[in-house]
Amino acid sequence: MTVTPIGIAMSGGVDSTACALLLRRDHPVRGFIMDIGQPGFDEQRQRLGRLAEALDIEVQVIDLKSQFAAIVLDYFSSTYGAGLTPNPCMVCNHTIKFGLFRQQIAAAGCASMATGHYARSEFRDGRPALLRGIDPDKDQSYFLARLRPQQLGAVLFPLGAMRKEETYRLVEEHGFTDFRGRESQDVCFLQETSIAAHLAARAGDEQRPGPIVSVDGTHLGEHRGLLHYTIGQRRGIGLPDSTPWYVTTIDAAANTLVVGKEHDLLQESVHAGQVNWLIEPPSPGTEVEVQIRSTHRPVTARLIASTADSFVLRFDRPQRAVAPGQFAVLYRGDQVLGSGEILAPPRRTAPS
Repeated sequence: MTVTPIGIAMSGGVDSTACALLLRRDHPVRGFIMDIGQPGFDEQRQRLGRLAEALDIEVQVIDLKSQFAAIVLDYFSSTYGAGLTPNPCMVCNHTIKFGLFRQQIAAAGCASMATGHYARSEFRDGRPALLRGIDPDKDQSYFLARLRPQQLGAVLFPLGAMRKEETYRLVEEHGFTDFRGRESQDVCFLQETSIAAHLAARAGDEQRPGPIVSVDGTHLGEHRGLLHYTIGQRRGIGLPDSTPWYVTTIDAAANTLVVGKEHDLLQESVHAGQVNWLIEPPSPGTEVEVQIRSTHRPVTARLIASTADSFVLRFDRPQRAVAPGQFAVLYRGDQVLGSGEILAPPRRTAPS
């Protein structure tokens, strides 16, 4: 009887190496690596080749450079160009890593794909559920919240029930002792450049200066190009005052930077669109926990409105620096309920 192998998404790092060590105990495994044109890919592939030889597994390169550029890099540039804050890792996970890459792994004869993400999946009420990893310092469920149920049903997360230190110990017990201090950068295509330099080179356009105005419309100065700013930013605005100024709005259409004081960053609610529900859409009034960015500590909120495509949440306490373009991920306990792209709040108008 032929047993179908599991395809492991590998990078040459500690997490995917640990996946291979865990899964090969009971399953035939094959390794796969994405070539998306990331800096240092040749060195990464050579390192993986040495690891694969030590693990005695086959590794195949899957070329997705053109698809990554057309989908993720274009999204990254166009979102910044619209004055929004993108999250390329979440888009890549849905469209590339667990989309096209997983399809290629399946076409190569693998029953399922495994990755080194610190998250868990299981079936609840007959459908795949996405859960936080048990290590609170490494949980990556936020970045997986755009996956569709059918994608979740075809992947494995062997490290979801482990802590990072356990991962290091596992690989070190098998003789792999040079991983500590090698954590990868989240935005892989920015390893050798800044966001502003990447966007300027890709757009081929100068970063035009423009006006800085307060939330009431008062002209305060000039900015050096909107690509240098994000919502909630304090440093680099160049407006001396007795209390700090913060970026509150990036108005790309008017090439204008809107700034305010600390209290101007607070929002009582958030409206999200392009929703991906992993459960049946909850009814208005449902209490949830929400993360409005990957580094945000989850807070309690209540659904004011909920449809298949959008939701509105009211926070129990106003939240700081809610950035349009980022993703709001909803939880009930450890389970991801769904996610949506944060929409810009209605523009404030200056008093007459």
